[in-house]
This record gives sequence, structure tokens and C-alpha cells, in this order.
Amino acid sequence: MKNLAIFASGTGTNFVAIAKACESGVIQARVAVMVCDKPGAAVIGRAKEMGIETFVFNPREYAGKAAYETEIVQLLDARKIDLVCLAGYMRIVGETLLRAYEGKIINIHPSLLPAFKGAHAVEDAVAYGVKVYGITIHWVNADLDGGRIIAQRAFPYEGSDPAEVHRIGQKIEHELYVETIKKLLCER
Repeated sequence: MKNLAIFASGTGTNFVAIAKACESGVIQARVAVMVCDKPGAAVIGRAKEMGIETFVFNPREYAGKAAYETEIVQLLDARKIDLVCLAGYMRIVGETLLRAYEGKIINIHPSLLPAFKGAHAVEDAVAYGVKVYGITIHWVNADLDGGRIIAQRAFPYEGSDPAEVHRIGQKIEHELYVETIKKLLCER
């Protein structure tokens, strides 16, 4: 059985989609731990309700990124993590974690990369006036949203409401992330 670690910072809708796919056998893996950098995030309660171990930390309580990432690497190593899935984790992954889990960290992003990198991708795309939006899953490297693309899915939208783009995109995110994780684990 493969072991996943899911990193999240917010409500955890992608976390839940992945965890349920693991529970149902759609993904042949188990979520061994959910890592969260926001002690008050809703995803923590969701993980606990599902009986999934959580590691919650406040980055301000550490000397720096290398210090908390060293602790995270030890946690992941102890649980024999095969794949790290960033699911709304709003921190840039640093050198310590990248070095330890190179080629084993994926991220989901709400644009058709390489366009509209960063935390405000949807808002930036709406402001630019795009008519086709999308979701990208990519390998994580040292470049912000710059790793090799694994999967993408596009959808049309001609309005100007970022909240609507997020709503449409979220359903696609859940499906595409589950499909992609399943495929990657079958290849390993």
C-alpha cells in the first residue's frame, strides 16, 4: 500500500476528495498524514473526522523554513511517504523538503500554467480577460508554479466573477487530482 501526505492550508476540499478516493479504493493508497501550516484551518477538523493523522504547525514558532521543513521531512520519512500532494498549501516549498522528496511532490494550481502563476491566478486571469480557464497539476521544483506539467484540464467561462471561476474549477480540481494521483501511483 502506497502512503500519501497531503499538505493543505484552508478548507480542505481537495484533501477530502483525495482521502475519500483512497478510502473507497479508487486510489490504491492511504493518506498517512495531513500537514497544515494554519492552526485554525478547517481542513484540520475534516482530517480528524476522517481519522487521519494531522501535523499542524505555526511557521512563526520556528527559526525559519529549514527548521520546520526538517521536522516535516522526519515525519514523512517515518511514515514512508511515497507521494506528497499539495492541496491548497499556501507556502512555497523550500530547499530542505525539495531535496528530501525530489520527484515526489505534486501541486494543483487554478490556471493553465505557465500562465498566471502565483496565489492570485484566477483573479489575474479574470483581470486579463481570458475566456478559457483551467486547472494544472505539476511537479514541484524550486520555481514558483514552474515544475513540469503532469495534467491539465480547461473550461470555458466568459464572465468576470472570480468566485464563479473558483466554483467551476473546484469540481474539476477534485476529479483531475484524483485521476492524476491514481495514474502516478500506478506508474511507480
